[in-house]
Amino acid sequence: MDLQGSLLALGLMIVVAKLLEGIFKRFGLNSIIAYAITGVFLGPVTGLIDPGIEIEIVLSIGIFIFFFLIGLEELDIRGFLSAIRGRLFIAAVLCVTISLLVSLAVTSDFLFDLGLDLNFTESLALAGVLSLSSLGVVAKVLIDEGRLREAVGVQIFTAVVIAELLALFVVGFAISEHFYAGEDGGHGPNPLSVAILIGQILGFTVATWFVSTRILPKVIVLLHRFLQVPQLSFGLLLGGLFLVVVAAEEVGLHGSLGALLFGAALSMLPYQVRRDIMPGLRSTAEGLFVPLFFASAGLHLTLDFLTLPPQTIAALIFVPLAGKFAAAFISAYMTRLESPFAMATGLMAKGVAEIALLILLLHTGAISEGIFSLMLLIMFGYILLTPMGMIYALRKLRHANVASSDQPVPPSLVRFALDGVRVRDVLDTSRSHPEQSLTVRAFTDNWLVPEQHDYVIEDNGRFAGIVSVGMLRYLPHSDWDHTTLGRVTRRIETSHAYSDEFVEDVLQRMTENSTTVLPVIDSETREFIGSISSHEVVEMIVLTAQGHEI
Repeated sequence: MDLQGSLLALGLMIVVAKLLEGIFKRFGLNSIIAYAITGVFLGPVTGLIDPGIEIEIVLSIGIFIFFFLIGLEELDIRGFLSAIRGRLFIAAVLCVTISLLVSLAVTSDFLFDLGLDLNFTESLALAGVLSLSSLGVVAKVLIDEGRLREAVGVQIFTAVVIAELLALFVVGFAISEHFYAGEDGGHGPNPLSVAILIGQILGFTVATWFVSTRILPKVIVLLHRFLQVPQLSFGLLLGGLFLVVVAAEEVGLHGSLGALLFGAALSMLPYQVRRDIMPGLRSTAEGLFVPLFFASAGLHLTLDFLTLPPQTIAALIFVPLAGKFAAAFISAYMTRLESPFAMATGLMAKGVAEIALLILLLHTGAISEGIFSLMLLIMFGYILLTPMGMIYALRKLRHANVASSDQPVPPSLVRFALDGVRVRDVLDTSRSHPEQSLTVRAFTDNWLVPEQHDYVIEDNGRFAGIVSVGMLRYLPHSDWDHTTLGRVTRRIETSHAYSDEFVEDVLQRMTENSTTVLPVIDSETREFIGSISSHEVVEMIVLTAQGHEI
């Protein structure tokens, strides 16, 4: 295909994809389905487009940008780390493990030979895709149903955070193993190659994380200060993405895994920096690369899977489906989580990441076009049906009170609910604060309220410090009557919130300082004007989820 033909093909795909997206949205259908149908119409149906090397280069760039966006917007590393201990983590691990084993039973030939002709790493990658859960789909359903901050909603959301990361690691490992083995002609993993690959993934993750969170933000701030270049952050991060992709492939990992890790690391950038880069990145992705990327799925859609035995097709459709639901239900029941049925339906949710991974498996040669086509149709079925199942399960439950503040809120839940909200939108300037001259006894009798653990203390209208209720247990009760708050106040000299700051940045600072409240300083006068607490933010999330105005 010459340059003119390539431009014609790309132009047709973009125009038709965006037009179909608008039509599909009128019927409440997913835009990804519109993009895939574009590829089917322009490729197999009309034969107007035949994939060539020029198109594949553009689509390869789309792969890296899309996985970068998944890491930036959907993965929640901090939420994963905060949930490592507890029943939710155990339930998610059990769910992914059981689901993965069940899926492996049909994707590999260890138990049954279904004629897929896949080696172990290819079977593992496909099983990982079938075991994956979609955080984006779950978040949208919880928001729409007003369950975002109820106990069951937080449990489902957190479990999906954990399950998604675990399954993505499995797929990333399998893709990199397949990619790595394909270079030296190897077949399947051996203990040494597995150990080397895991070491490479961990080493690359640590290096990417350190550079992205410790060095890159400071470099961007300094360059913004000394250089007046439009879209500087966008250009630096987009160029950095391609450099990370090259670095990942140099150490034996697939570039998409590098893009995913880079995006996940950058998700912890200050909100203001991410706000600066997202308009340009989102426009580039949603207007160009994402439609082309998913339209390529339609270009490769064939009916070759119909040559597979009927029992093979049935097994790939129903066994992983039943296995994952049973795994989620059993895991929730064994760990005594609330509402195992709702938890199971939440973990069944699938979205665009699964289709992206299938396209990647096709491009790396891990699966054939026939298997890809069958799995693509299965994923479309999941995308259309699993949200309805989750809605049905949630509506069978009675609405509960808002979960207590000691139940951790995953940071990515905040990202879904607080986009663009500033401190002044939450601040109550009429609120009074306890004076540091109060005794501990008077403070505990008159100021403590449920679900608040830290309190801002003032001294004649000036910020004096923060008192944590948990620290008072170390003070003997006999001393409460004559000990003032000033003697137990924790000074946080450099940590405060400005009234025009984004709430998400302030919550991140609270986490860094191990507190649930910060004093608020007026952006212009630099005077103490109030306080903001994580509990207030949670209340705002609830109101937003229930459709109230802030």
